[in-house]
Amino acid sequence: MGTAAMLRAAGVGLGDEVIVPAFGNVELAEAVALVGAMPVFADIDPTTYCLDPDAVEAAVTPRTAAVTVVHRFGRPADLAALHGVGQRHGLLVLEEGESEAPYDEIAQRRERASYLDAKLRGVRTPDHGDGHTYQQYVVRVLGNGRPDRDAFARALRVKGVDCRVPVKTPVHRLPDFRRCVALPETERAADETLALPVDAALTKRDMQRIVSACNALGGLLQPAF
Repeated sequence: MGTAAMLRAAGVGLGDEVIVPAFGNVELAEAVALVGAMPVFADIDPTTYCLDPDAVEAAVTPRTAAVTVVHRFGRPADLAALHGVGQRHGLLVLEEGESEAPYDEIAQRRERASYLDAKLRGVRTPDHGDGHTYQQYVVRVLGNGRPDRDAFARALRVKGVDCRVPVKTPVHRLPDFRRCVALPETERAADETLALPVDAALTKRDMQRIVSACNALGGLLQPAF
C-alpha cells in the first residue's frame, strides 16, 4: 500500500498536516498533497539523515495528523523517539522503508565501508551505528568556509570514481513545495553530501582507487574565482 493510500485509510485529508522530511523523497510530499493534506517539513538529524525527533515535535500543530518517517542510505531512523512523539500527540507514524538486500550483499557492503572508514582522509565518513546496511556510503565534503562538494565530485569522476550527489535539491526548495522554513541540517546535508561506491562487485583494486582519488584531493579543494 502506498503512502497516499495509507493516509486515506487513516482518515487523513483536507485540512490536516503531515510532517515529512525535505531531504529527498519528493514523492512523500506529493502523496500528502494528493489526499488534500498539507506537507509540513521538519529538519533531519545530521548523523542519520532521517527526521530529527525534536524537530518533528517542534513542527506539531493542532492540525497535525501524521508523520512519515524515511530510513536513509541504510541507516534506520530513531523510531523509538519518533513513535514517542506520535504517542504524545496522538499522531499516526508511517514508515517508508528501503528495499532489503540479501545478507551476503549487505556483509560485503559493510566490509567495503569499513575499508573506506579506515582509509579516507579529508572527508567526514558516515556513522556506522545502529545496523547500517550502507545502501549508500555517504560522506561529507567540507570546504574552507563554503562547501566544495561539487568540485570534489567532478574531480573524482575524472579519475573514474562513480560518485553521485544523493539529494541535489531539498523538497522545500522545489517550486511546487517551496516553504519559508528553517531547515539548517537539511540545507547543509544537501550541500555537502556525496555517495561513494561500495557495491559488492567492487574489487580491492577498485576500493584502493577510490581511496587514492579522494585522499589526493583532501576534501578541501579551493573554490574557483
